[in-house]
Amino acid sequence: MDPIRFPYLVHENVTHSASLIRLVLFDVDGVLTDGRLFLDDTGRETKAFYARDGHGLRMLQMTGVEIGIITGRTSRVVELRAAELGVKHLFQGCRDKLPVYDTLVRECGLTQQAVAFVGDDIVDLPIMARVGLAVAVQDAHYLVKERAHWVTPSAGGCGAARDVCELIMEAQGNYEREFARFLS
Repeated sequence: MDPIRFPYLVHENVTHSASLIRLVLFDVDGVLTDGRLFLDDTGRETKAFYARDGHGLRMLQMTGVEIGIITGRTSRVVELRAAELGVKHLFQGCRDKLPVYDTLVRECGLTQQAVAFVGDDIVDLPIMARVGLAVAVQDAHYLVKERAHWVTPSAGGCGAARDVCELIMEAQGNYEREFARFLS
């Protein structure tokens, strides 16, 4: 059987940074979703999440990497999705995400080099400037893409989170093993 390999070329600096990651933090709107907000006549909000992104998060967690969410909005649907995926760290309603990030890194006893953040808009830049692996989704704001260590091949809410999970699994030597479980 041919080896199972990550399908994208990645600069060795990005691969090295990804090999050190113990915690991946995601924004929600524009990263775990496509950024659109659906509001009904009563003001109830719904969001669409990509199933393959969720499976990527689960696979990455199985390798020992923790997942977290830091988002500016508050939504019951995000709470439900995070619980479904076993997300350990969920912070909603964070207009200023940096203090939450600083506290979380300190409480987890991690260095900034051991943390990745995936964002799409300028509010994510303060955290992205500190982490060991700053990732922008393909359709992120141009300033976010310019300052990212890596830009995902896929757009937010359309596979970008899966791209990040697979990148980290590949860099840490877990990619082939995780995928081989489904091919035997």
